Amino acid sequence: EITERDWSSDVCSSDLNDILVQGARPLFFMDYVGTGRLNPEVVSDLIRGCAEGCADHGLALLGGETAEMPGLYADGDFDLVGFIVGSVPREQLLDGSRVRPGQRLLGLASDGLHTNGYSLARKVVFERLGFGVHDKPAALGGETTVAEALLAPHRCYLEPLMPLLQKGQIAAMAHITGGGLLDNLPRVLGEHDAWIDRSSWPVPPLFQWLCEGAAIEVSEAYRVFNMGIGMVLLVDPAQEASIEAELLAAGERVYRLGEVRSGTGVVRWLE
Repeated sequence: EITERDWSSDVCSSDLNDILVQGARPLFFMDYVGTGRLNPEVVSDLIRGCAEGCADHGLALLGGETAEMPGLYADGDFDLVGFIVGSVPREQLLDGSRVRPGQRLLGLASDGLHTNGYSLARKVVFERLGFGVHDKPAALGGETTVAEALLAPHRCYLEPLMPLLQKGQIAAMAHITGGGLLDNLPRVLGEHDAWIDRSSWPVPPLFQWLCEGAAIEVSEAYRVFNMGIGMVLLVDPAQEASIEAELLAAGERVYRLGEVRSGTGVVRWLE
């Protein structure tokens, strides 16, 4: 069963990853819950999920706001927003200035949609394909429900990556959310291109199923979904193997995606 607590914990994980790519260690988190009619049980579960997500990763939930606004939200709907603050020494800030041609791209696997691409996913699964939340599609192995596949928790990369950041072994990072690989990696590339081999990692069945159901172009799929990659690291070639080994030992699924070359700040596919 997927609960409000699971969703709110996801908000915390996503925000953690967003500041992690700048090299920041999280300090505290705040929440906002808006609803048309206050349901104490639902709101309690949402706040509890935020608190548990914070506790899991060593930051404080300082507080937040709850707003009841009849007429603005439909009955049973709610709006959950998270706000996170972290810190990083200025000399350790990851701002793209350390990116160089020849650096390698290491991809860390995602666990699912990762709070992105749900508008298309809902349309494909429920409207076009006609599945319900409790159905177990053969395309997903016949054992996983639609709800479990679509709402798989957003993976937090703080614990495996912070030791590498503290040792200065990561030149830049990109959290792959809205816009996929095509729109997120250019944020750190500057005047360089990321050349990626799309055969270097297995695309999970969920994304294959959604893409086939939506009948969308391959290039668009990599802009809408993360396609199985939740975080990309840019590292020096001499450290690629040791970083990969450390992440594998920490339980991450790691893939050598490609390399950085001189260019114009875009993602290009290695054919």
